[in-house]
Amino acid sequence: MHLRKHLGLTLIALAFLSCSEQQARKPISQTSGSFMKESIKRNKKLVAKEEDAIAKIIKKDTANQYIASEKGYWYAYEVKSNETTTPVKGDIAQYVYEITDLYGNQIYSKEETKPQTYYVDKQNIMIGLRHGIKLMHKGDRVKFIFTSHMAYGYHGDDDKIGTNQPIICIVTLNDIKKDSPAKTINN
Repeated sequence: MHLRKHLGLTLIALAFLSCSEQQARKPISQTSGSFMKESIKRNKKLVAKEEDAIAKIIKKDTANQYIASEKGYWYAYEVKSNETTTPVKGDIAQYVYEITDLYGNQIYSKEETKPQTYYVDKQNIMIGLRHGIKLMHKGDRVKFIFTSHMAYGYHGDDDKIGTNQPIICIVTLNDIKKDSPAKTINN
């Protein structure tokens, strides 16, 4: 009986102690925003350096008149068709392209990239091409200059395009198969 009483008091004491308020553990490491601030600073320097190099390339390329896009890349029409329809979401764009570095050294030829079929805004392709193709008309040949973040970014393409490498893409839009109401541009 004495043992039962003692066991009962022990259980009551344990229950009381387990109900007491526990202290939250502090994180092992505390970070300030310094890593993010430094990363942003590095990226701004990288973009500024790339844009300076691109500005020099554009200045030397007197054969083309470049347009600065709202998305942060530049483009020039090498061939401008008389078509007025551009691809919109859901359309199927058929194109060929080649890629060079900023100095004209070939990275991928048209033969290597082969003709492409792109389901507009429904398929994942390089961000610059995703935006650029939507500016084109059937028959256009456009020279796009992309900063690295509009191309393959920090990672590169795991093959010939390196880390943070700006590129030039020369794209010919061969066909647009409409899947939605036509979008026309009056130029």
